[in-house]
Amino acid sequence: MLDGGFDVFDLLRIGVDIAVVWYILYKLIMLIRGTKAIQLLKGILVILIVWIISLVFNLQTIQWLTDYAIRWGFVVIIILFQPELRRALEQLGRGNIFSRNTKSEEEILEQTIEAFIHSCGYMAKRRIGALITIERETGIGDYAETGIPIGGKLTHQLLTNIFTPNTPLHDGAVIMRGEEIVAAACYLPLSESPFISKELGTRHRAAMGISEVTDALTIIVSEETGNVSCTKNGELHRDLDLNALRELLKENLSLSIKAPESKSWKWRGKKNG
Repeated sequence: MLDGGFDVFDLLRIGVDIAVVWYILYKLIMLIRGTKAIQLLKGILVILIVWIISLVFNLQTIQWLTDYAIRWGFVVIIILFQPELRRALEQLGRGNIFSRNTKSEEEILEQTIEAFIHSCGYMAKRRIGALITIERETGIGDYAETGIPIGGKLTHQLLTNIFTPNTPLHDGAVIMRGEEIVAAACYLPLSESPFISKELGTRHRAAMGISEVTDALTIIVSEETGNVSCTKNGELHRDLDLNALRELLKENLSLSIKAPESKSWKWRGKKNG
């Protein structure tokens, strides 16, 4: 028995109770993050703050208004968010109320790589020049800031459309972070290595340049020949077919997910890569 009438089991029970409540609240916030429900919560918070202020300063008219807003607000919430509440109850019945992403790391990585392969194959056949830099351990945010922010999820349609000739974003590099297209039309540092073949153009020199100062993986599609190449750690792998490119991506990219509901993806190279 501790001072104040609490024993160890009481403290443990209280601690577990608080932890469970906070965990549920955290999961609910992560579930509605990015949806219109989060705006509703902000509005409710404002009303509660105004209600507390009216109590402290005895503002009777404001208190009367906020009392009615709180009293009838739950009914309004049920009416306005009936589709969302029904969907949440359906997910609860399926047992995945707290899961926003049921795909495994391997599935996401495979889909992301296939998007690269599909897009590069399409552009190579039509000789559409492309420069795609994939961030790994070393951050390349400084280079992303030189381009136009995209912030979109990778699809082969979106990636191909960016490099379509005569569009505003087709010049420069696309910078990837996980499955997100961070920015397009980015400037990369050009390599000054004298060992680069004279027949290679600016895209290849830029790809070599970024690979010399970071551990990023960069894919190049030649506009002149349609050949696909890749750079990493200052090395240039030329004239790759799609199967070779797929294997290279699988060997050098892996997806690390901090939490199933998290949207923060981090790519890292394998130690033996």
